This record gives sequence, C-alpha cells and structure tokens, in this order.
Amino acid sequence: MKSSRMISAVDSHTEGMPTRVVTGGVGVIPGATMNEKRLHFMEHLDDLRLFLMNEPRGHAAMSGAILQPSTRADCDWGVVYIEVSGCLPMCGHGTIGVATVLVETGMVEVVEPVTTIRLDTPAGLVIARVDVSDGHADRVTIENVPSYVDRLDATIEVPGLGAVPYSLAFGGNFYAMVDLDDVGLPFDRDRQQDILDAGLRIMAAINEQAPPVHPEIAGLDHCHHVEFIAPGSDAVLSRHAMAIFPGWFDRSPCGTGTSARMAELWARGELPLDQDFVNESFIGSRFTGRLIAETTVAGRSAVIPTISGRAWVTGIGSYLLDPADPFPTGFQF
Repeated sequence: MKSSRMISAVDSHTEGMPTRVVTGGVGVIPGATMNEKRLHFMEHLDDLRLFLMNEPRGHAAMSGAILQPSTRADCDWGVVYIEVSGCLPMCGHGTIGVATVLVETGMVEVVEPVTTIRLDTPAGLVIARVDVSDGHADRVTIENVPSYVDRLDATIEVPGLGAVPYSLAFGGNFYAMVDLDDVGLPFDRDRQQDILDAGLRIMAAINEQAPPVHPEIAGLDHCHHVEFIAPGSDAVLSRHAMAIFPGWFDRSPCGTGTSARMAELWARGELPLDQDFVNESFIGSRFTGRLIAETTVAGRSAVIPTISGRAWVTGIGSYLLDPADPFPTGFQF
C-alpha cells in the first residue's frame, strides 16, 4: 500500500447528521486565533476539506471538525469546522459530535456525571457539558456564542418566487428564516427538491442584494442557510427544513440554526429566557434549546443560547490518498 496522505478521524452522527472528527494527520494550522486558522485553512488548505468531505470518502451532506490546539489559555481544544459548503465559524451539531468523541475516546479527562469541555472555535468560546454515565457520553448541552437578529420581517425579491418575506439572524452562522407557506410549499420530504431550489434562490438573492456582515468575525459575510419554517411552529415547538449551500438539507435540527431561531423568537417577544424550546429537523430528530442570558454584539441586543442533543460514534478510520488516485480532492455529483 502506498499513500501520499493519511488522515485519522473518528466518525459520529448527531441526531442523524454526520461529523467526521479529525484527530491526526493535519498538524497545527497557522493562525493566532481560531478564526485566523479558519481563514488560513480556506486559503491554503481547502484541498483537505474537499478530500474528506467530497465523494468518494464523504458525500453530498458530509460535515466534519478538525481538532487543533487551543489558541486560548482557558480552553481544552480548538476546532475548525468543515463541510461540503466550506469552513464554518461554528457548528452546533458538529460541536455535540466533537464533545461526544472527546469523551468516548478519552481525549479529555472524563468526569461523571458531567464532563465540561471548553472549546476554542472561530466564532468564540463554546462550552460543552457532557452527561456521562459508565464512561458513555449520553447527551451534550452546548453554551453557544452570542446570537442576534440582523433583520426582522424583511422582504427580498427572488427570481421565480417574487417578493419573499424573511428574517435573518446569527447563531454561529447567518440564517434566513422563511415560512414555507410564503413560498407555497408543504413541509413534505416528497417536495424536498422544490424546497431546496427555493432555498438556493433565496440565498443567492440575499447575497447579491443584501449580504449580512458579522461585526466581529472576519470573513463572515454571506448567508448559506435558509431555515424553512413549517406551518404551526411556535416558541414551544418549531419544525423546519434547513436548506444549505450548495444544495443539501441538514439532517439534524441544526444547533446554530436553533440558536438563530431562538434569537428571532426572543426579538419578537415570544421566547423569554429560561424556557425550553424544541426544534425539530426535516427527519424528525430534535434539539432542546434555551436562552440563558441577554448580552450585546457590537451594540446589538443579543442572547446566549444553549442547545442540547445526542451524538453517537459510528466508526474510526484512516483516510488515505493513493498518488495514482484520479480524484485527489474527491468530486461532487
């Protein structure tokens, strides 16, 4: 066997959504902060993301996280998040997967009944509290970065759809929230291609006409997620289909999307602090969210969310590249 690259990883899934947690073979990514590492990775190391996320080693809805030494003295590990759409500042389901893998593999000191892990992410400090019994990670609650509403009840002109009402919020990434009724589509996986096509059109329109810009996170200036809200959703239970660039659905309830949704409901006066909020994915899996404090982001009113969910280890592997492989960065189909 001859290989020009070998990457070690532990695979997991969080409520249905994969996270390939890279534990070796990458080295230390340059950068004084985790966001600087993310930006360096995007410019100089993106072939590694493609290698791990694309077919044949990944698939059209693949997601991952690369473990790094923390750049902060108050954190246990650093994380750079990767997926088929690019490098994310933060990923909720991925963080739940990372925390589960760290406990299950003994890469952190495991304490029962709760192991607390402080993670240095490109979006800021994220704290994961892992419920542990008999050495097993049963459930993870993450305390996310400050989340806020960028715009409420806006309208965007979308080719083929006309004027589409939406709100846009940040929960670690930017999310456009659109009622499915407003685009004339049902909450039905049989219509997933129609929902996905609408989502990609809305993303493109927002990024062309009114792109968001995070005031504190460099390089975060786009919307790659549309959270289509199902009829009957409220501040107790919300169901959604999460369309993501370049063309797939989140299988999990989406941790940063749940954070953004809670920030929107809070801004409307519908979700107070310290009240459970259940967010359900397109496949029926659920996260439980809660807002625990108010804060600000560059003068904007914001909230601190927590998200609780489960993840399971699905495999351990070494991913190889044969020098003769005609697809060194994989392919999209």
